[in-house]
Amino acid sequence: MNTDIRRDIDLLEASTRPAKLETTPLPYGEKDLEPVLSKESLEYHYEHLAKGYAKRYNAGEGNENFNRAGSFLHNKFFPQLRAPKGANRPKGAVLALIEDKFKTYEDFREEFKKAAMAIQGSGWVYLSTAGTIKTIPNHQVRTDICVLVDWWEHSWALDYQADKERYLDNIWKIIDWDICNERL
Repeated sequence: MNTDIRRDIDLLEASTRPAKLETTPLPYGEKDLEPVLSKESLEYHYEHLAKGYAKRYNAGEGNENFNRAGSFLHNKFFPQLRAPKGANRPKGAVLALIEDKFKTYEDFREEFKKAAMAIQGSGWVYLSTAGTIKTIPNHQVRTDICVLVDWWEHSWALDYQADKERYLDNIWKIIDWDICNERL
């Protein structure tokens, strides 16, 4: 697809203001992400924070763009997670993209970690559908997300305290690469 056309579509999608937001239901149980994310962490993050963005947007409370983007990003983040089981490595189109841009999955993870650790304060880090690692300060709607990691303190603090690196090392154990492949 022509990059100018894709850019125009991305801008249009990002500027669309839905009348009502909904939070995507979790495709797993509240304990299914343990030990990577505890039941308490998931409950707080999903039930109070993620759902709170949609609730405030729908009630016309707070900053409309902030709440919309927060809801949007969480609706990308939570569905791409799955219960940890066995080796969890990318496959299919995501693996091909990673190997094309970073040579190995391990090299990709190192570059991803560098980008994440460089974020001052809160934000998000993601692999774009074009194969670049990008960050999102605060909340912003992005239409080129392949793999998304929440880098706000509430994502890791209950389970990992100040050890953000350990959170990131463990999050790869619960990424559902099939969902990420669907985004390409």
